[in-house]
Amino acid sequence: MGGDVSIIRLVVQASVVVQIVMGILLIASLTSWAIIFRKRMIVGRARREADRFENTFWSGGDLSSLYRAIESRGGATGIESIFEFGFREFARLRQQGGVAADMLLEGSRRAMRVAQLKETERLEHSLATLATVGSTSPYVGLFGTVWGIMSAFSALGNVQQATLANVAPGIAEALIATAFGLFAAIPAVVFYNRYADQVSRLELRYDGFIEELSTILQRHAGRGTVSSATGPLPATAHAPGPATLAAHPSVGRL
Repeated sequence: MGGDVSIIRLVVQASVVVQIVMGILLIASLTSWAIIFRKRMIVGRARREADRFENTFWSGGDLSSLYRAIESRGGATGIESIFEFGFREFARLRQQGGVAADMLLEGSRRAMRVAQLKETERLEHSLATLATVGSTSPYVGLFGTVWGIMSAFSALGNVQQATLANVAPGIAEALIATAFGLFAAIPAVVFYNRYADQVSRLELRYDGFIEELSTILQRHAGRGTVSSATGPLPATAHAPGPATLAAHPSVGRL
């Protein structure tokens, strides 16, 4: 308790400039922690959704049924969004008729890349703020420390005999600004690196899925019709569907 009271006293007795610096660092720290907790939920949900969707995708179900289920829910994110964009574009081009197989595949891939870019942007949102807090907070705290030490030594000019008792309080008040800077910077740097790595892994996972789905669609792009136990995909308000794609427990079995 004595230590807490001492820190509070140092903050209260610090110069106005140092107090402003510590206030800025406190706001930066609170902002970074808010981003950290929000990113934990967003990235964690994206990973769980990817696991769940891939389990469903490779379970041998029908792609058209999967597409209709995702479209009916609305607001798809992550890997579901990539699948929805790609399959919808494939369906739209297939419905037009007379489109070459390579154009079908290319259009679908472009749509999936757009969805991937949107998802990556969503996952990376606010990570730059964490990087900024982590890289600048120590320097902001150092500025407060330098200013406080300058004020402390300047005040010694009015003292005939300088002693440690005269210098120590001012220096202690100044050094607390550096502590605030490190307190704000360290968590921001740690969690920025962690979430940046997780987002990169998800992006690679999305890349792999795009290639897998492209391989599946390529096998059907040149066919006139593709039969399935569920029949053809009915027209929807967004994109008329093509003939249903068959079950796909693995690419090799298509």
